[in-house]
Amino acid sequence: MSELCDQDGATLSAKLTAGEVSAVEIVRSSLERIERVDPQLHAFLTPTPQLAIERAEELDVYRSSGAPLSPVAGIPTALKDVLATNGIRTTCGSKILEHYVPPYDGTAWTRLSGDGAVLVGKTNCDEFAMGSSNENSAYGPVHNPWDLSRVPGGSSGGSAAAVAAGAAVWALGTDTGGSVRQPASLCGVVGLKPTYGRISRYGLIAFASSLDTVGTFTRTVRDAATLLSVLGGNDPRDATSLEGDAVDYTQGLEDGVAGLRVGVVAEAFGEGVEPGVAGAVRAAVDRLEGLGASVGEAHLPHADYALSAYYLIAPSEASSNLARYDGVRYGFRAPGEHADSVAMMSATRGAGFGAEVKRRIMLGTYALSAGYYEAYYGQAQKVRTLIIRDYAAAFEGFDVLVSPTSPTTAFAIGAKADDPMAMYLNDIFTIPANLAGVPAISVPCGIDDAGLPIGLQLTAPVRDERTLLRAASAFEADLGLQFRPPLLAA
Repeated sequence: MSELCDQDGATLSAKLTAGEVSAVEIVRSSLERIERVDPQLHAFLTPTPQLAIERAEELDVYRSSGAPLSPVAGIPTALKDVLATNGIRTTCGSKILEHYVPPYDGTAWTRLSGDGAVLVGKTNCDEFAMGSSNENSAYGPVHNPWDLSRVPGGSSGGSAAAVAAGAAVWALGTDTGGSVRQPASLCGVVGLKPTYGRISRYGLIAFASSLDTVGTFTRTVRDAATLLSVLGGNDPRDATSLEGDAVDYTQGLEDGVAGLRVGVVAEAFGEGVEPGVAGAVRAAVDRLEGLGASVGEAHLPHADYALSAYYLIAPSEASSNLARYDGVRYGFRAPGEHADSVAMMSATRGAGFGAEVKRRIMLGTYALSAGYYEAYYGQAQKVRTLIIRDYAAAFEGFDVLVSPTSPTTAFAIGAKADDPMAMYLNDIFTIPANLAGVPAISVPCGIDDAGLPIGLQLTAPVRDERTLLRAASAFEADLGLQFRPPLLAA
């Protein structure tokens, strides 16, 4: 029998409700796993063991009274360190916020904690969520539990690695250009990016506000549906939050894919896709067809321009959002005497931000500058409109689209660190969904010859998470893939 921390959330919730285990036992299992594996993974920046045990003890008292429990109650949960937590350090993986302790909780965590989820820690990430490998963290890289010499993906690599290694049963991350789905693919877990606005961004420290989306890491699609059911729903504190109350996304999850129209994105199998990845994804498509789905070729004709558009839009918004870190109001201030406030701010931002953040601030500031705005930022927004139209046209003929999540499996730490363009290409298949705001999910679909996991990406129309989750669940159940990172066998 596997340890409690290796079981999925639905199983643990059922055992907790039946009185077979206590919340304290479940939480201790995860905390012991963190203590064992995190010195190798470096997935956590701020573990919260004492708070976790205290919360679990409270839940056990509550449960003993006969009160009903939410499906998320008692489940060990990790949060990417860009989500504000009241009284708990929130660094964004940056030196500039090394000692920042928010005075409030973000809505995502408010909803989970209100239903009894237990926080076991804040996870490492690329600085301000800017990266595809988790090597840009000011506190050092996260290691992939499948091969400690390789990256876990980014920017939410700490959350993905934690779930893959059993250090948390599920975790929250953020997805601006693929930062949930790509690390989910590289770490062999399920990564869900819902429709933009489905989960409130209140309390998410901003990178690119028109793209940032809170997402989930789980071991099963059912757990992803359970989390979304709690996290979704309108939030008046977020102007971009979708209207409507939260719904139960586990309903209809097992309805299968018979009659579903599946479009294989033709543009996602070109140069740069590893043969093992392409083969596993095509085998996944065959499996969906065998389950009764109709399969055809779909096209996103402007997808080739998505990467260029993204790396103008996202840095432009980052340039604006990160202007607040000036050493005056909160956060790090460069020590020493400064001639004036400009010198102080320059020294603070120079010392507080890492190389990738500086690169994107400069790109964004240039793209927004007088004389260049329309040529760069304006044109990028027009491309974004074309991509939105591409998806709308594709979904006229298909219910879901499929592609690889990432063109490769996990690569070696340091292999692309000095080549920003090679690093940016890791998100080539995930970025279009962010630009269009459509929901997408990555589910494990195989293992390559090096023993590394491969992810299948499914995408659905805006607001249609039900169909997305139903298709992903049918594929997951049919494949029946059961695997554990080698780290856990050591």
